[in-house]
Amino acid sequence: MIGQQLPVMESFYTLQGEGMHQGKAAYFIRLGGCDVGCVWCDVKESWDMTAHPIFSVTDIVDKAIKETPAATSKIAVITGGEPLMHPLDHLTESLHAAGFQTNIETSGSHALSGNWDWICFSPKKFKAPLPGIFQKANELKVVIYNKHDFEWAESFRKDLAKDCKLYLQPEWSKADTMTPLIVEYIKAHPEWQLSLQIHKYINVP
Repeated sequence: MIGQQLPVMESFYTLQGEGMHQGKAAYFIRLGGCDVGCVWCDVKESWDMTAHPIFSVTDIVDKAIKETPAATSKIAVITGGEPLMHPLDHLTESLHAAGFQTNIETSGSHALSGNWDWICFSPKKFKAPLPGIFQKANELKVVIYNKHDFEWAESFRKDLAKDCKLYLQPEWSKADTMTPLIVEYIKAHPEWQLSLQIHKYINVP
């Protein structure tokens, strides 16, 4: 079956730091490979797919089970890199069978695969998203790097599902400058919410 083996940069149990599920315990699986190339990416080491070991989906899920002590409400977050560079149907099927809720964080620049309980769509200017992600996204999370990004964020709204959650998140290196601007923007446009990378503030992975 396609997608039985995947390159994994790292996997760990921590708190989700961003978006709708912020503050919840979650098991992260960071897949290797990215062709989006955000200049401010804080995990550039994930970009080279060949730099990371290949694991079977069975081994990936077995490790997730062993390292996730919670018996219920288990969340697995698939991230990258750009995780949709890989076929993810088998991984999500196996995670569901093991009792995990499946979440993904993606730029939407590759075709959607996998069976997801929650899709965090975080588009990037460096590679345009594909149309198929818009109506399936549960949350839109736009990283705000400069003032022009507010208008760019708004450009996605018309194509999203009506119940899609909307988040603005300051780029970490610009947080001191951009967070006050985001606060004022949300006060004027309350359909948006603030997302902060709280894992960086509390110093967890």
